[in-house]
Amino acid sequence: MTSPPRATVLSVENVAMQFGGLVALSDLNFTVGEGEILSLIGPNGAGKTTAFNLMTGFLTPSKGEVKYRGTPLKGLKSHQIADLGLIRTFQRTSVFARDTVFDNVLIGLHRQGKVGLLDAILGLPRARASERAQRQRAAELVRWIGLEARANDLAGSLSYGEQRLVGVALALAAQPSMLLLDEPVSGMNASETHTFVQLIRDIRDRGVTILLVEHDMPMVMSVSDRIVVLNYGRIIAEGPPETIRNDPAVIEAYLGQGAKEVAKHA
Repeated sequence: MTSPPRATVLSVENVAMQFGGLVALSDLNFTVGEGEILSLIGPNGAGKTTAFNLMTGFLTPSKGEVKYRGTPLKGLKSHQIADLGLIRTFQRTSVFARDTVFDNVLIGLHRQGKVGLLDAILGLPRARASERAQRQRAAELVRWIGLEARANDLAGSLSYGEQRLVGVALALAAQPSMLLLDEPVSGMNASETHTFVQLIRDIRDRGVTILLVEHDMPMVMSVSDRIVVLNYGRIIAEGPPETIRNDPAVIEAYLGQGAKEVAKHA
């Protein structure tokens, strides 16, 4: 019995990207369905991060169109795309090292505040109520990412993997309906990666669609509903993990980089 088709959340339509004479992406076409975990994989230089940058307003495609829930994203600034609910993380950790884990998340939540400047300066009841709500939400997010025990520790004192989790909490503070994760388990050990996989599933189960760029093939194969494979800026394969792990073109594209990991999980 087949599952009903998912409503399209993100569509990438005939997208190409050129930097001078260099073609970074060519004729990219794929969609992401509501509630799906889709992974975008490929060797270094395949165009994955360029694709992320096109989807989130950091670059404008040379050709084609990206739509989020039917809205064309071309011409929108990054913060306008974020306001639509499309939120991303970055390859490098971006935390406020000299602030606590809790305060990092609270800073991320302040963008959601609806209180005017005068209310905040005067400490009016509406401002106090908003602050209480934000602190409660910050505590919930810290607990959700599994760092409740370290809530009062400086973010800079955390391990690299824990800092990646704080980065995800900052993204969740923006209330995404779709989350783009750029190599989120980079630098994590096996235990941290396993915990993060559970977090990704939990985020999806709470109604957030996920697009993932990652080099960790065991992690990708275990968490993805569907995988899109890029090589030299083109899609060479697309499908569920069991199809991708046995695709000859994918194995060839990963020669010297990930072929052994792909084959190991065939």
